[in-house]
Order: sequence, then C-alpha cells, then structure tokens
Amino acid sequence: MRCPERFWSNTERTRCIPKVVEFLSLQDTMGIVLTVLSVTGATLTTTVLAAFFHHRDTPLVRANNSELSFLLLVSLTLCFLCALVFIGRPAPWNCMLRHTLFGVSFVICIACVLSKTVVVLVAFRATLPGSNLMQYFGPIQQRAGIFLCTMVQIVICLLWLLMAPPLPTESAGELGARVILQCTVGSVVGFVLVLGYIGLLAVVCFLLAFFARKLPDNFNEAKFITFSMLIFCAVWIAFVPAYVSSPGKYTVAVEIFAILASSYGLLLCIFTPKCYIILLKPEKNTKKNMMSR
Repeated sequence: MRCPERFWSNTERTRCIPKVVEFLSLQDTMGIVLTVLSVTGATLTTTVLAAFFHHRDTPLVRANNSELSFLLLVSLTLCFLCALVFIGRPAPWNCMLRHTLFGVSFVICIACVLSKTVVVLVAFRATLPGSNLMQYFGPIQQRAGIFLCTMVQIVICLLWLLMAPPLPTESAGELGARVILQCTVGSVVGFVLVLGYIGLLAVVCFLLAFFARKLPDNFNEAKFITFSMLIFCAVWIAFVPAYVSSPGKYTVAVEIFAILASSYGLLLCIFTPKCYIILLKPEKNTKKNMMSR
C-alpha cells in the first residue's frame, strides 16, 4: 500500500510516518547564530547613528557629509534587519519580500557611498583655480542621484514581482525522508538583474574611491570606502559559487551570510575610524585637523 503525500514508510515497512519538513528556522543552531549576528549588526549601526547625531555639529561629522552618513546608516540598519526575513517558514509574502527588500536597501547603501566618493573627488577638484564643479554636486543633486539609483532597482523589482515572483516550493530530500521548503527565485533574469545592478554600482564606487584614495586630505574618506567596497565585491563574488552549490536550507544560510558579511564590511570600514576619533580622540575632531594636508 502506497503512503500518502508527505508520508513515507518506516524501516519495517509496517506503517506510514510523516516526512521531516526542513527549512531554516529559529529553532536551528544556524538560524539562531544568524539572527544574533543580524540583530547585533542592526544594534551597532543604530548606536553609531545615535553617536553621529549627538556629535552632528562637530567638524568630523560635518566634513564627511552628515546627511549622507545618516542615510547610509539607516539603510545599513535595513540591510542587517532584512536578513531576518530569510529565516522562517517560506510563504508567498516573505519570498517576495526577501529579495526586493534586500535589493533596494543595498542599492540605497551603495548609492550613498557612491555619492560620498563623487563628493570627495569633486571637492578636491573644486579647490583648483577656476573650478566651479561643486555647484553641480550640491545636496539637491546628491539626493537626486540616490533617488534615481534607487528607482532603477525598484522598477527592476516590480517587474520581477509582476512577471515571475519568487514563491515557496517543495522538493524531496535524501531517500524521500524529508520535504525541503525553500523560495524559488521565480525569474532567474530578475534575480540576476537585481544582483547585477548592485554589483555594477559597487564596482563603479570601488574604481572612483581607488582613484581618490591618495588625495592629500588628512582624513580622506575615499581610502576607507575603497576597503569597504573591496570587501563587498569579494563577498559577493564568493557568494555566487557557494549559492549554486549549497543544498536545501544551506542555500538560504549562504545568502544571509553574504548579506551580513558585506553589511559588517561597510559599517566597520567606513565608520570605525570616525567613531574612534569622535568617541576616543575628541581632541582630533577639529577643523584644523580635518583641513591639514
């Protein structure tokens, strides 16, 4: 007698027992570790945001474009928290939310970093005689650039959700004893476009920051951005083969790890040197020190 769906026979073949349903949950050790890393990252980012807001009138925060720093920290908090959406039983709503929230929040992050890098380059060029570049890269233009970059990703995500959205699916595990629940990507083209657009912005940002890393400012933010983008690109290049070769719930774990590793890279590389000066070396947080060459 054949067992019903979601059941299989015991070793004695005397009765039908339920199959084990497998997905990355909060009861798994791996799920708990990733959740702790996600919440810790969001808490650290919020703490840095509070410190920056408290010292928003100091020369260091003002010199590094406080508005972009605040927006970058808020979007980084979203990046850390979006990892939590990947943990739990797959459902239509969270399958669609996972990659769209991840894609949009990371584009806002990279767009902010890219805008910071362009401002560093333009600010140096603007000190040259006869240069009036800064009038074309003021706060309004910076906001417009970030908005435009984000809207491109939002359009890609909307088209992905409308044409072939990610949905939960079931697959058989080893010997038919398990049922593996996971979210399919739906449209592979949509998934590639979301990741590819983030990668394109990251590569452009890395190249601009690399060229600006030796500009003669005492506190040149471009060299920290270069390190952060190098880590970001390395993590996501390593993600592709790991994602393809990982089975079952480990596929989701690999994606969460890539999200958290790249988010920690951005947070630590860009903001650790600033927090060190703001909190531990306030005597260096002066306009004279910022402007020295």
